[in-house]
Amino acid sequence: MSTASWKSLVAAFLLLLGPASLAAPRGSPVCEPVGAEEAGGEAEARGASETGAVAEARTGTDAGAVAEARTGADAGAVAAVRGAPEAGTVAKAPARVAPRAFPPEVQRALDAIVRAEMSQGPTAALSVGVTRGDQRWVCAYGQRDLARRLPATPRTTYRMASITKSFTAVAVLQLAEQGKLDLDADISTLVPGYPRKQWPVTVRDLLGHLSGVPTYDGPSSAHNVKPMSTAEAIAVFAEKPLAFEPRTRYLYTTWGFNLLGAAVEAASGQSYRDYLREHVFKPAGMESADLDILATRDEHQAAGYRVADGALKPSRFLDVTSRFGGGGTRATVGDMLAFGRAVLQHTLVSRETMGRMQASMATSDGRLTDYGMGFATYPLRGHYLVAHAGGQPETTTLLVMFPAEDTVIALATNVEGEAKRMRRLSIRVMEQVLEEGVTRRDAHLTDPVDSVVYEGLGRIASYGLAYHQWATRGPGTLPPDEDLPGAFARVSELLDRRLIAKDSRAALERIRGAHDPRMGSVFIRVGAHMARMLEQTHGAERLRTYPTEGALSFFADYLAACDARGLPDTERFGEPLRGDLLRFVSSWKRAEVPALRRIRLDEIRSPEKHWPALREAAAAAPELRPDYSDELLRIAEGHALKKQTAARLRWLERAVELQPRSVDARVALAQGLLAAKRDGEVLPHLREALATPQGALALTPAGLMKRANEAESPRVGLGLLRAGAVLHPESPELWEALAKREGAQGNRTQARAALRQARRARESTPPPTSSASRPTGERGAPGPVPDDHGLVRPR
Repeated sequence: MSTASWKSLVAAFLLLLGPASLAAPRGSPVCEPVGAEEAGGEAEARGASETGAVAEARTGTDAGAVAEARTGADAGAVAAVRGAPEAGTVAKAPARVAPRAFPPEVQRALDAIVRAEMSQGPTAALSVGVTRGDQRWVCAYGQRDLARRLPATPRTTYRMASITKSFTAVAVLQLAEQGKLDLDADISTLVPGYPRKQWPVTVRDLLGHLSGVPTYDGPSSAHNVKPMSTAEAIAVFAEKPLAFEPRTRYLYTTWGFNLLGAAVEAASGQSYRDYLREHVFKPAGMESADLDILATRDEHQAAGYRVADGALKPSRFLDVTSRFGGGGTRATVGDMLAFGRAVLQHTLVSRETMGRMQASMATSDGRLTDYGMGFATYPLRGHYLVAHAGGQPETTTLLVMFPAEDTVIALATNVEGEAKRMRRLSIRVMEQVLEEGVTRRDAHLTDPVDSVVYEGLGRIASYGLAYHQWATRGPGTLPPDEDLPGAFARVSELLDRRLIAKDSRAALERIRGAHDPRMGSVFIRVGAHMARMLEQTHGAERLRTYPTEGALSFFADYLAACDARGLPDTERFGEPLRGDLLRFVSSWKRAEVPALRRIRLDEIRSPEKHWPALREAAAAAPELRPDYSDELLRIAEGHALKKQTAARLRWLERAVELQPRSVDARVALAQGLLAAKRDGEVLPHLREALATPQGALALTPAGLMKRANEAESPRVGLGLLRAGAVLHPESPELWEALAKREGAQGNRTQARAALRQARRARESTPPPTSSASRPTGERGAPGPVPDDHGLVRPR
């Protein structure tokens, strides 16, 4: 046996010893120096400052032996599946000059943000990259292989998981531009192995997850361990009927993108791998990107881990040839940045095509899906965001692009199930790079009508700023600006306090859909008009400050501009809204804690010292104040990881004390109480959360079942379902989920009782008449989706 094979076997044995030794160091990261000329394909040109361990990893490992030790499969046979040449032959990108470095203070701040994030919970490797214009920062933290103690470097490759969908979408649109593929063709005419269905399924439908092609329907369909050809990957689901008529619903599906990968092969005459390498990876400058097959794995590929019982364990093996078009590639964070820059610079498709890809698609009844053609896309705090995330065994990834600000953020870790961490980290990086390092907090309001009005203001400002910037500085377009007075009148009606007070939940649901085409896109049209007026009045530089300052500044400046410019009454807001705004601004100023403007409580060593100031500020502004619940809950999570139950509950109780109407704070405290076996105290907190307009929409039966599935332990999940059944006794789905959970934990009597309740509920509940009757947000199949794109939609 070769030396490399012995090394592989020893590494595998060390991984089996358990999690005790699996802890990444907190030492210095390996960063990519900036300012030197790069030679395509060479890691040394990237300038990664290698330690001895990295150098050993480059030379002392037999990639084939490692692949064989991991899977036992024949690498040569797998390579043939996608037309792979010899391992290690990667298309070279042309030489290019490296960009400028960010200022030292920005680099220090970014480093501090990543280190703070890695201090929370078990981590292995985490690679972070960001570019803005010609500035660039790439650093790798932790270890890509814990057993062999190999550090992550900028050359470390990770499974891209569902970011692959964006690569596939670009390939499809390239072929469409060349006239080789019709976006409105039935996919069955392009992929012979996929038979016609009860409705036609177009390429366009597939690009936006509107096709009705189902998603994984069980572990056996999602956890493949054998290499598959294109035909075999399609055959897995080819005979399954559509889940619904295309365009009537949104359902995220990796199988649908496998069909698109097969269509790329049919239209181009090349293997999927060869097409990506030649037409996507190479022109984008993605020097290390490739399909993730055994023949292409080398010593730079990160080993994968999962968190179990608070510790890291090796990932279970998954062969991603089964999801090649929807999740089958690997790359470095630098490659992700290169792809992002190619997207923003329209290197791969035309500006017009990219604009269509970045525009949210809509269902046939006029609801935006927040997903375009291969990209998730929506406003985030006034920025127009274009993104994709991925999650698989061995990996969690996130790519975020801001077309109007010429900015790309790329994140990758070799720990699976880290979508929340990646979202949080991406927002912190965004704050540092785009928002001058100011910690942006939402508002907590005690009055339910105020909370709905404030959310409406926030959504108008966010949609207006984002769409205006995307249309004027990116490839986007605005909805037709027809009947602007009518749009302003509709917005005033939506924010009318008297109407909101009659039914705050229904009012909030209308407000959350006011950007949709079915409601005339009034929030987008009115908000974009306000942004245009403010830019004309104060200039583009002032416009860029509103994402940092928030909706109150946006509206206050617009009202002042109305007076200064003498705008007609049809472009103004009435006196009630002016009064609300003045009251909100006054309360916010009283409640601000200046010392925390650039600090997050969960990122500092001694948050306790700020607690008195927080309580004092809350007392000074009982109506409206900054919402610190996310930070306080993160502090509580840190204590939970250390098994410090009393400290965890103390911070959870503080979160509820400061933000008594926060749904997240109440639910987190309920879960903490369940973990502490104080079940009797849980229901009142969930009732309080459900009584808010936001809670009424979030804590639906489907919402509670999702939270139970994501709970920290089976006991907590069971407790949430028990409480949910009390809150929603009319829901057969909740009773059935409770019965299943009771049975799984050996509570047979309780399981039978829950099933009886489920039958009674089903007998007394009429079936829904249409998909439109489902609550907002409950799109697609219930429960977790393997390899989900992992994005939430905070506005």
